[in-house]
Amino acid sequence: MASTDKIALLELIRKIGLDDGDVDFLKEGLRVLTQAVMEAEVSSLIGAERYERSEKRSNSRNGHRKREWDTRVGTIDLQIPKLRKGSYFPSMLEPRRKAEKALLSVVQEAYVHGVSTRKVDELVESMGIQGLSKSEVSRICKELDDVVQDFKNRPLEGTYPYLWLDATFPKVREGGRVQSMAFVIAIGVRDTGEREVLGFDIGTSEDGSFWLTFIRSLVARGLRGVQLAISDAHEGLRSAIGSALTGATWQRCRVHTMRNILSQVPRASQAMVSSIVRTIFAQPTQEAAKQQLSVVVEQ
Repeated sequence: MASTDKIALLELIRKIGLDDGDVDFLKEGLRVLTQAVMEAEVSSLIGAERYERSEKRSNSRNGHRKREWDTRVGTIDLQIPKLRKGSYFPSMLEPRRKAEKALLSVVQEAYVHGVSTRKVDELVESMGIQGLSKSEVSRICKELDDVVQDFKNRPLEGTYPYLWLDATFPKVREGGRVQSMAFVIAIGVRDTGEREVLGFDIGTSEDGSFWLTFIRSLVARGLRGVQLAISDAHEGLRSAIGSALTGATWQRCRVHTMRNILSQVPRASQAMVSSIVRTIFAQPTQEAAKQQLSVVVEQ
């Protein structure tokens, strides 16, 4: 994945996940990854894996002790390994903010485009944990991947009157070559006003059949009560919305609408026109918005 596309995707997830919703997923992902890194750190420290017989072993485990860790996504309950001789304190808890941010970024990246063994390997090495075997790194990745899959396939409960659907096109290395793939995401708003990432998927193209399969998978997981679906004017997507979300009204995304408007305006006037058009969306009522629309058109 190209670095600019990766940054854009992670920023999207940060905004709609870390800031507004899906905090439980991030908490669980952070807990699982932190726990796995601690176990790996202890294995490196004593010279042996759990239950492993090794001539290099210099100590042994002696259960766990509970400790709460306050993070930016909430308080996490950790099980810190204990040693029979001496004591162990996780290195990631000492420079707390820095380590927490690094761990959380791996969880967010896993959320977007899967768990990378290279990324996890780089993370534990940056924390001073050396000599991790490939199987140990793979085990850590699998534990984190299980959390991602549980979140991705979780049942959707309650109603979501508003649904946003969008796609971006990151570069993905697959089969020894780099190609553009369609990364699609659905964001729902509950009747309480809370935003939530409902699902995401990646495919070879953003065609109608792909969108239809994606939306039907959301419905199969429990998506209901959609009154308004917001997206760009992609014909395949609009057709999929009509087929899979019977009774829902479609509305064009404000961002894409604004882009189309500004494409018809000289560059020197785009900032001014953009500011004027945005006043339409800032009105408190539908009637006021219609009146402002007339004023803007006249201007």
